[in-house]
Amino acid sequence: MGKLTVETCHIEGLKVITPQVHGDARGYFMETYQYNDFKEAGIDQVFVQDNQSASKKGVLRGLHFQINYPQDKLVRVLRGEVYDVAVDLRKGSPTFGQWYGVLLSEENKRQFFVPKNFAHGFLVLSDYAEFAYKCSDFYHPNDEGGLAWNDPDIGVKWPIPEGMELIQSEKDQHWGGIREYMEKLL
Repeated sequence: MGKLTVETCHIEGLKVITPQVHGDARGYFMETYQYNDFKEAGIDQVFVQDNQSASKKGVLRGLHFQINYPQDKLVRVLRGEVYDVAVDLRKGSPTFGQWYGVLLSEENKRQFFVPKNFAHGFLVLSDYAEFAYKCSDFYHPNDEGGLAWNDPDIGVKWPIPEGMELIQSEKDQHWGGIREYMEKLL
């Protein structure tokens, strides 16, 4: 392998990827995705759509998931810095409802692989951030689900600096908690 370093965490399936960066006086070069290297690292997905967003400081997007057409996601930051979070929503998973967060930035060039059936979201910590991600299925606008970013039953410890005003979409302000999500599963 050698072209990337893969870290796992206590939630099976989540992976933090650090690519090999080649830098010199001109700048740098790195491969952000190469199918064979990712397959060797245990990420054997076919990605069918790339998305990119730009956000200002304090924007909190998520926690989002797809209901009937779940997506694997490979996320990274092109500019700025975000705190990225995934919540396990896999039925029968021993870590169901648990979360993991990672700092992604243009400096550390890390990527975060989020498998299907996880809720996902991020908080912009820099003045401005550009966020890009690959998806293993197409976007279906009528298939969106979400969880409240501050659900105490999940307990995400967002690194919200003193005085930061959170900026959310109208939709993200009204998601329910994981208990409501679990009731729908029954």
